[in-house]
Amino acid sequence: MTSELAFIFPGQGSQKIGMLNDLAEDNKIIAETFDVASNVLGYDLWELAQSGTQEQINLTETTQPLLLTASIALWKLWKEKGGIDPSHLAGHSLGEWSALVCADVLEFSDAVEIVKQRGALMQSAVPVGKGAMAAIIGLEDDDILHVCQDAQKMSEGEVSAVNFNAPGQVVIAGSFNAVGCAVELCKSAGAKRALPLPVSAPFHTMMMKPAADGLRDQVERTKFSPPKIPVIHNVHAKQEMDTETIKSLMLEQIYSPVLWVRCISELCDLGAQTFVECGPGKVLGGLNKRINRSLISFPLDNSANFESTISAMQE
Repeated sequence: MTSELAFIFPGQGSQKIGMLNDLAEDNKIIAETFDVASNVLGYDLWELAQSGTQEQINLTETTQPLLLTASIALWKLWKEKGGIDPSHLAGHSLGEWSALVCADVLEFSDAVEIVKQRGALMQSAVPVGKGAMAAIIGLEDDDILHVCQDAQKMSEGEVSAVNFNAPGQVVIAGSFNAVGCAVELCKSAGAKRALPLPVSAPFHTMMMKPAADGLRDQVERTKFSPPKIPVIHNVHAKQEMDTETIKSLMLEQIYSPVLWVRCISELCDLGAQTFVECGPGKVLGGLNKRINRSLISFPLDNSANFESTISAMQE
């Protein structure tokens, strides 16, 4: 079962107050990993994760280093417990930075600095209230693409499909009015659900290009190394070894759609049938069921799940 194991890393939306608390009780590596991030950030990230408010950890500038740190803490614990190495890695949006750290492309502390700035730039790229995102359930991808084109003409704003998460589950984003128009058109086209998401920034649209431009210098001066474990990238669902190409992809990712279905399909084509979700929650495992029901997904989000996953890998 484990000969072709892939690790996948979640993005924004998987955070919750109290994450990893039971794992931290018996494993010092969790607190040590959060200490490294706290020293970079200048505030106690673990205290925020355990005792802050959901509103605080939902701030993009906070969410991004928080989820990165949680994923890396679980990866380090996995290695400490003797967990086997995966054959490939992939991360959803922000999670791609977690994958790169685990592939030894860049140092964890450098990644914390980058994603903190990434979150701040993405939030500030579009004024609050000017952008929106919505989840569309139950329409074909091509139908959503056509709806977005129509909504742009009708509203004279920007809206596009930005997260291809699973068959029949796509996120759209853009200017507030254009997204609202697209939501109504999707409902008319037969969508089972078309729900605005509780975010104010239109992630993975061209409206995020200023954020990528703002992050460029920091990424360029950060040392990247060729990945020791291949990483499948969101932008084109392929792996890359050239460090300059990886840097470009990580900037392009900010304003490009997340081709998650294609990423999982590529991992399957490479032989992966078993997936471990290395981060809080089980969002990606749920998407796997919608993408390909034959895939086996394991979470690491609490002590019981971590131990059962380690055991399953050793059978």
